[in-house]
Amino acid sequence: MKKDIFDRIMGLKLFRPLEPFYKAHKEVLLYLFFGGLTTVVSVIFFALPMNMLDIGKGKLLGFTIDYDVTISNIISWICAVTFAYATNRTWVFEDKAHGAKPVAKECAAFFAGRLFTLVVETLLLNVMTTTMKMQEIIAKIIVSIVTIILNYIISKLFVFKKEK
Repeated sequence: MKKDIFDRIMGLKLFRPLEPFYKAHKEVLLYLFFGGLTTVVSVIFFALPMNMLDIGKGKLLGFTIDYDVTISNIISWICAVTFAYATNRTWVFEDKAHGAKPVAKECAAFFAGRLFTLVVETLLLNVMTTTMKMQEIIAKIIVSIVTIILNYIISKLFVFKKEK
């Protein structure tokens, strides 16, 4: 079996004492690592449009919606989910799907699962920024913790599930 870059790093003398823990929990550790990087991507691509937009707020189904937050979150979602798919497929779940059709099916399932958490994230962001008057970037970071957990469960159970 070919060792990936993380296996090689853990094989270094400096990290050798941690190698058994790493091997036992590799998937979760890599998910948290790449989830953290995905959060950084998400926050950056949320903050950039937030600082450029000035659309304001409006009402939707009786709820106050901050359009700047919502549009920024959608841009952020596209960038973060694309990054997450590539890293999750390659390193976290070490997916073995090959060929256009299996990869397209897997990618569609990944993005569909993330659409669910986009809705959850957007609702929470709007509640935190309009009702609770929380600063947008702080709200985004807090909500990202919820989405990391939900996304792991969705990926593990529905997208990159192991064949029996």
